[in-house]
Amino acid sequence: MRDHFEGPQGQGSSSSPEDDKQPGGIPPLTPETDGGTDIAVWTGRATNRVQWLMAAAGAACLALGIELAVDSAWTSHLVPLVMAVVGCVAAGLLMLYGTIAFVHVAVRVDTESLEVRCGHIGVPRTRIPLSHVVGADFAPRVTPRQWGGWGYRWRPEKGTAVVVRRGEGFVLRLGDGRTFTVTVDDAESAVRVIRARLGLAAGRKASA
Repeated sequence: MRDHFEGPQGQGSSSSPEDDKQPGGIPPLTPETDGGTDIAVWTGRATNRVQWLMAAAGAACLALGIELAVDSAWTSHLVPLVMAVVGCVAAGLLMLYGTIAFVHVAVRVDTESLEVRCGHIGVPRTRIPLSHVVGADFAPRVTPRQWGGWGYRWRPEKGTAVVVRRGEGFVLRLGDGRTFTVTVDDAESAVRVIRARLGLAAGRKASA
């Protein structure tokens, strides 16, 4: 999915492919301004339709648990039956939440922060002020194996990540030494925007 930029009046703009490239192969972005105010907002998404299959499996587990609870006699073998019902319902709910919550991710970068929303209800939600970011790098291939699975992941030696599919993403380097990785379509454009924001912030601090 291609990125787009939004202004206060809903007007859009995009960077030119002919722009000179920054180190790392990322073309620079020159933010558009209106009366000296930056108006560019970058939004991007990533989707993994394969996870709908896991959601279907979760729904099947949930339906099995309900069927056991409704159709069973509940007169003998009570403890095993309760364990089976609770296990099926719990597994179904966990699979449904784990897949539906992370079937896609939406990323928004404005002048102040980066925001990541997961799933159809936007939870989990992460907001990182750009004042806490020291750099951004393009990651050409992010895989669930690198992070131990799908979803919202944390590994002490790697940092935090939101992984909804294999493929491109970007890595934020934070001021406290941690990293935050997100899989998103057209991640190179996200890196350009974030670097431009950081450059503008550094320029304002230098002139202050």
